[in-house]
Amino acid sequence: MKGSVYSLDGKVAKQIDLPKFFEVEKRPDLVKKAVLSEESRLYQPKGNYKYAGMETSARYRGRKEDFGTTKNMGIAHRPREVLPKGRYGKVKRSPSAVKGRRAHPPKPEKKIIEEINKKEYSKALKSAIAYTADRKIVCERMNLEIGASLPLVMDDSLEGLKKTKEVLGVLKALNLSKLVEKAKKNGAKAALIIVSEGSVLKAASNVPGVDVVKADALEVRHLAPGTHPGRITIFTEKSLEALKERLEGKK
Repeated sequence: MKGSVYSLDGKVAKQIDLPKFFEVEKRPDLVKKAVLSEESRLYQPKGNYKYAGMETSARYRGRKEDFGTTKNMGIAHRPREVLPKGRYGKVKRSPSAVKGRRAHPPKPEKKIIEEINKKEYSKALKSAIAYTADRKIVCERMNLEIGASLPLVMDDSLEGLKKTKEVLGVLKALNLSKLVEKAKKNGAKAALIIVSEGSVLKAASNVPGVDVVKADALEVRHLAPGTHPGRITIFTEKSLEALKERLEGKK
């Protein structure tokens, strides 16, 4: 599979052979599973205080022989606060009582991570990358007619950009400025930039809706926000080499 490499001014510089992962089978089910698994690892475990609602003098006094018993008094046999001279206090501790304990509170030991095995995840990542080369899906996903050939591969000079305005200039040259304007208004996701390294990691981080990640840290959720694949993605030549080594291994 051949692909075009664009220069910073948006013109085709040369043609290259693209890695095989752009041609793998597209599996939306695996992409969704992988994204949900990744997002579940970002959840904050939560749970309540072990003795919440229980730190009170209230106790059950329903036994006939108990001092101050509520038996045969015409009132509910519930844990009540202990007051002087055998008086009845407010009902406490019970889940149905005001400020009582919760019946089934969240527990911090609950398993909240959705697991996915390595082979499935590898297929999901390759599939999510393959979606970036599907013109129909990408244009529908981004609601924009994209003029450049897909996948969108840039010259390695992109990684050396140091200023945000330079990154904006590249996006403008590629006719992707509308995505940035849309992101400013409603927070939508714009382009994803994948690099091997470089100062562009900082320069592009200030562009609304644009995410920039290193190839060795790329996750499925970057390529398919909200479990929906087809995000417009910009690769550099070096990032393709890094992804090829990561996903296909050294030959």
